[in-house]
Amino acid sequence: MQEFLQLIVTGLVIGSAYALVAMGFALIYKSTSIINFAQGEFVLVGGYVCWWLYTGLHVPIVWAFLITMVIAVFMGMVLERLMLRPMIGEPIISVIMITIALAAVLKSMVTMLWGTQIKVFTPAIFSQKAIYLGPVLVSEVYLWTFGFAAVFLGVFAAFFKFTRVGISMRAVANDQQVAQSMGISVKRVFAISWSIGALVSAVGGILVGNINGINITLSDFGLKVFPAVILGGLESIGGAIIGGLTIGVLENIMGSYLDVYLGGGVKEIAPFIVLIIILMIKPYGLFGIKEIERV
Repeated sequence: MQEFLQLIVTGLVIGSAYALVAMGFALIYKSTSIINFAQGEFVLVGGYVCWWLYTGLHVPIVWAFLITMVIAVFMGMVLERLMLRPMIGEPIISVIMITIALAAVLKSMVTMLWGTQIKVFTPAIFSQKAIYLGPVLVSEVYLWTFGFAAVFLGVFAAFFKFTRVGISMRAVANDQQVAQSMGISVKRVFAISWSIGALVSAVGGILVGNINGINITLSDFGLKVFPAVILGGLESIGGAIIGGLTIGVLENIMGSYLDVYLGGGVKEIAPFIVLIIILMIKPYGLFGIKEIERV
């Protein structure tokens, strides 16, 4: 039982980072109907930029964190304005190909600037000391990671629900034409959506990079988040959070108990096994909107 609880706790920590990135994924889709396949590269860029500021330029971690968030917001706005806005009205497959090309460009730029070797935050941002939470032994870095992720999730959930901008984003998500007729700038909402999507992904990259180190494979985080988004429902911000936490726990438990029998690697494919099962049973996710087409 103690081992099972340990797996749940560590799964929730990684799942909280999944939830952050999944929320950005769902937000962009909900507001713009675009599936952003460059979300994992936003994670990669955020992790590397913060590491470079903190370890390379010796910027205090608070300022490195804030500067990284500003850069992420600016990156999201620029990419939306230069690459995605001209694609409004174009076939959806063309827009998807643009995001795939964007992912390749961002990954190549990171490789050129910082290489592919694992980078570690030095000195460590959070203590690696292990403490007991009841019967479960948890490293302090895991607690800090979960705490920061929970704060960001709470802040953005409140932002979407209570602020004027958040209400405008929800209106655009429901019906763009009606929102525009009420004086809401759809293009402005698109820019804000991409900025927030890049921001939460960058924060996820920093949190995960502080645990495992940073290298080029951090971009795979975006693909592993996709099952979490599908589980919760592409249009649901709350569903993305629940999906991220669920996938984090499931992959941890499946990897621990099945690796012994299958020779390893289960943890890496567990999210995609869950994805296949979800699509077979409930293709719109737990909280997704079921679309009915009449012909």
